[in-house]
Amino acid sequence: MPEIHIHTYSDQWQSAWDEFVDAAKNGVFLFKRGYMEYHRDRFPDASLLFLDADDRLIGLLPATTADGKVLTSHGGLTFGGVICGESMKAGLMLEVFDAMLAHARAAGVSRLIYKAIPHIYHRVPAEEDLYALFRNGARLFRRDLSTTIDLTARLPFSKGRKWSVKQALKNNIEVAQSSDFETFIRIEERVLSERHGKNPVHTAAELRLLADRFPEEIKLFAATQAGQMLAGVVVYVSPQVAHAQYIGATEEGKATGAADLVLEHLINDYYREKKYFDFGISTEEDGRYLNAGLAENKQGFGGRAVVYDFYELDL
Repeated sequence: MPEIHIHTYSDQWQSAWDEFVDAAKNGVFLFKRGYMEYHRDRFPDASLLFLDADDRLIGLLPATTADGKVLTSHGGLTFGGVICGESMKAGLMLEVFDAMLAHARAAGVSRLIYKAIPHIYHRVPAEEDLYALFRNGARLFRRDLSTTIDLTARLPFSKGRKWSVKQALKNNIEVAQSSDFETFIRIEERVLSERHGKNPVHTAAELRLLADRFPEEIKLFAATQAGQMLAGVVVYVSPQVAHAQYIGATEEGKATGAADLVLEHLINDYYREKKYFDFGISTEEDGRYLNAGLAENKQGFGGRAVVYDFYELDL
């Protein structure tokens, strides 16, 4: 078996890191340093690079640390397991895990929290890490449920969603890409505050910053009527998946079907060539509570369940 060398990330690795993400079989732009580091002050970086005996980069782990005792992959991201290339095979991944766990123990880490990359984001099958987790006795402690449309094997919209789209068209609502993140976030703040007592993960300034850094990967689409924004969807785009990061609508937007019209446009038109359209999770309390109404709404577009899994391993 090859000998694995581990380096803790520092800025000298930025170019090599980003280039590896671009070529990886399970890489997405969320793992680029320009995205991960916008909130570096809140999530102390502890990312790792794995090199073989010939000093060739074979894998990355986006990671953060809490008090140096808990290593999480990654505290500021929805998911972020081992990023690897097409040459990664099961035996090599076991070696990577052996090296990673030994490195973590030597650094005083007592627990690993591992957020697996959902299979819909894999360009080539990449679940060697799930097998390595099993082999090392990791425990599945959280499973969030997302709703995803396989755009190559479409299920029809429900009658309710079709009716809502027709209502929006009757109300002369238009859909177009927008750069007005400020208005959209104000809408999203009201939605999350009224329904869940929460705030959006991103501020308008952060979304604009990230969209400027990743203009092809982060886009806002808005439904307007007479120039007024009634609904919007922020989409995160990766090679396999168009993911609805935020969906928000005013009360008038809900009544007129504005949000459904935006989603219909994205699913049937703008991102029809993607493999998947993902709506995000409908679960709370570490996956133990399903917001059935929210899930049913997403399923009305033809989506079905994909899980986002979280593992923990005591070291």
